[in-house]
Amino acid sequence: MESFWRYSTIHNSVCKVIEVQTLWGETTCRVWLPGRDSVVRIPASRLKSLESAGTGSPDDIAYVAAAVRVADALTQDVLFAPIESSVIPLPHQIRALSRAIANDRVRYLLADEVGLGKTIEAGLIMRELKLRGLVKRTLVIAPKGLVSQWVSEMRFHFGETFQLVLPEDIKTLKRIAPATGPGNGEKDNHDPEVLPANAWQMFSQVVVPMDSVKPLDKRRGWTAAQVGEHNRERFEDLISAGWDLVIVDEAHRLGGSTDQVARFKLGQGLSEAAPYFLLLSATPHQGKTDAFYRLVSLIDAQAFPDIGSVTRERVQPHVIRTEKRHAIDADGKPLFKPRRTQLSAKATTRPCGRRGATSAF
Repeated sequence: MESFWRYSTIHNSVCKVIEVQTLWGETTCRVWLPGRDSVVRIPASRLKSLESAGTGSPDDIAYVAAAVRVADALTQDVLFAPIESSVIPLPHQIRALSRAIANDRVRYLLADEVGLGKTIEAGLIMRELKLRGLVKRTLVIAPKGLVSQWVSEMRFHFGETFQLVLPEDIKTLKRIAPATGPGNGEKDNHDPEVLPANAWQMFSQVVVPMDSVKPLDKRRGWTAAQVGEHNRERFEDLISAGWDLVIVDEAHRLGGSTDQVARFKLGQGLSEAAPYFLLLSATPHQGKTDAFYRLVSLIDAQAFPDIGSVTRERVQPHVIRTEKRHAIDADGKPLFKPRRTQLSAKATTRPCGRRGATSAF
């Protein structure tokens, strides 16, 4: 449904209604409070239109007029994440954010070359979606060697607290989940509407290693029941935990060699787990068109029903990419010096890379 602005008489504040639910004859609304940067549920009866919120006194009229201006500004093409984050984005990062937010369907492959800050771009997009009241629960999937970096960069650059969940932590979370209720957990990260039956709902922002949650078909020495329990705890519960945004770093690893590879099955589950979906990879194609097809199909399965649908024209709307040779700083100067290649007398003419490799970029 389309979002709209109201005045909350509980919080004495302008709010944006992002969801309306009616249960047993009582209507409640899920609203975003810009001044608090939080999403709460309140009875629909406690909401007023912006025009009727004032009592008629000069102060009230001035307040409502200001609130309307704020509401109008928030619905315009204005980017808030670069203003309130500690990082100073580069021009190509601003462009990436602007392009991603311009589309209601935020599902992209961020494919900048190495060293251009894809993590910062993903953080900016996440923060912008949060400030607009569109995202509350975020899951980051990354290779094991990068998960700690994600936690520290999100905290340092964006003030966002992410819970790192390592393989050895999962059974502990499962064990304590039934005893966990609203009000427990880490400040600013615990979900106040937690459903204890699913351990992955204990925290609203989580970083987890990729291979610790991929589904298994079998494992030596395990029964089918043990494999099933493993998949429920690490894969099925994770996918069904109600994420708003899923971010996958080094996403080319999800392509796999066939559609039966565990990582690709993980990618399929993650693709369906959230409305907003970001894949990050500096090398998404790698000369393997079949793996690249599987990767882009995670972004939009309807747009890429088969490998023949992977063409440059069809892929480009789903990919945000900057090459080093085009990257500039705030003053318009190149970020990197141009590479100069000179062949020596002993150099051969044999081409580098995979023979016959093609790219959809």
